[in-house]
Amino acid sequence: MTTPFWTNIRYHGAVYLHSVDLWLDARAPREWAFVSHAHSDHIAAHREVILSAGTARFLAARGAVPHTATVLPFGETRTVRGVECTLYPAGHILGSAQLLAAVGGRSLLYSGDFKLQPNLTAEAITIPRAEVLIMETTFGHRRYAFPPQETVLAEMRAWVEAALADGATPVLMGYSLGKGQEILAALDGCGHEVLLHSSLYEMTRIAEELGATFPPYGRWAPGMGAGSVVLCPPHLRKWMKTKLPPHRAAIVSGWAFDPGARFRYGAAAAFCLSDHADYQDLLTYVERVGPSRVYTVHGHASEFAGDLRRLGYDAHALDEADQLELF
Repeated sequence: MTTPFWTNIRYHGAVYLHSVDLWLDARAPREWAFVSHAHSDHIAAHREVILSAGTARFLAARGAVPHTATVLPFGETRTVRGVECTLYPAGHILGSAQLLAAVGGRSLLYSGDFKLQPNLTAEAITIPRAEVLIMETTFGHRRYAFPPQETVLAEMRAWVEAALADGATPVLMGYSLGKGQEILAALDGCGHEVLLHSSLYEMTRIAEELGATFPPYGRWAPGMGAGSVVLCPPHLRKWMKTKLPPHRAAIVSGWAFDPGARFRYGAAAAFCLSDHADYQDLLTYVERVGPSRVYTVHGHASEFAGDLRRLGYDAHALDEADQLELF
């Protein structure tokens, strides 16, 4: 019997499929890598990459252009370096993808970051079946049971109205790519001017080029914001604080689920809107893939792998101490 191509899986800051020399979301430059999406913690100056068209466009805007790129439409299979590669939407951000890799009829699915719940600005997730699954488990602890999205969005909109009624500029903090666009889409119909920090503005323009639609918005500049809603990345909160009229800030993130999140981000409020799967959706994802083996990475990888084993799965957490040679 031929040894499956996923044997000798390694982890050195990223997952490495040694037998086919393929890295998955490597943070250091590699010869050949799959890039699941365009968040900065998933990209590097690789020589050759596999990625979606949306991710390629965002990477170009961020100056991360690889020497060679295989840009795959979702659902189209192409053989690259002897590996049959198919991308499926991951629901995380616009352009985010899962990779289904196959060699000799044996299949492996790498999830990348993913979300099962509807995302206002990303392609809806499509989940293929595979023999082996490598999945992210950012929120892989059973305590993470996110509230219904519509409840969170309604609370966020009500908070915006209350801030404006009190004469304060509401500032909603979310990453410039992904969360910022979802916040903007959620404000559709609010009836107020929405201003975006320049980094968020540029990513939103590209999202529109890729087919996303948004309510009217403008580019924020220092001194602007009175009577408007302002969106900015969390890391610029302190800088913008000196450039804004009297305001109230809120963080919008899955981490808002944790007690004390608003204090950690220096915000008046925190809204739990995530672009990842919560614990129950992680379990649902595994069920739908139907793998015989599962490898977990990131976040609560060990805890989630343990829970999967108790459910009868052959599951392992991948980390620096867990170099797997599996036959």
